[in-house]
Amino acid sequence: MPKIIDVSVPLEVGMPAWPGSPGFQIYKTLTLESGGDANISQLDTDVHIGTHVDAPCHFITGGAAVEDLSLEVLIGSTYVANLPELTSITAKDLEALKLPKNTSRLLLKTRNSELWQQEVREFKPDFVALTADAAEWVVEHHIKLIGVDYLSVQRYGDSPLTHEILLGAGVIILEGLNLTNVDMGVYQLICLPLKLVGSDGAPARTVLVKE
Repeated sequence: MPKIIDVSVPLEVGMPAWPGSPGFQIYKTLTLESGGDANISQLDTDVHIGTHVDAPCHFITGGAAVEDLSLEVLIGSTYVANLPELTSITAKDLEALKLPKNTSRLLLKTRNSELWQQEVREFKPDFVALTADAAEWVVEHHIKLIGVDYLSVQRYGDSPLTHEILLGAGVIILEGLNLTNVDMGVYQLICLPLKLVGSDGAPARTVLVKE
């Protein structure tokens, strides 16, 4: 039987959120205990919360929205690379990975995943992410989906250039993965973001399948 690894971050009150984000809230609007016919919950959340995708229109004027993202890219063979010692990821670091030929989806496991494992609630601005030249490397090597294990593919305090390079080239960005229990290697990725029409991002239940 194939092994299914859930790499999604649980959506819950108090989880880490980008500074300035309203974060994640869920509350009951109707309960059985209060005499209601059912339990009914309501969400109030930033779409860039937990494990989520970025659509091109997040940073590109006139770019595609979430409902236009290709399922053929969101589902398929992916390579997970382990970069435990890095504080940022450059083009040189990606080149040193010596990826398998024809890799088109790449997930990067870093020390960030330890934050999810340790259930760190506060936002950590020193998370590991890509430099702009790393984004250019991704585009030049025809990678269609890039995944990272914290809330942004670009470093905190950087300009939007990393996002703009990737999204401008149509690369799907998958952020907020928890790769704690994932070894380096090839997996089948299944990433299904909510089909939020017109949205610049969406939470995504994401799993890896190992044969």
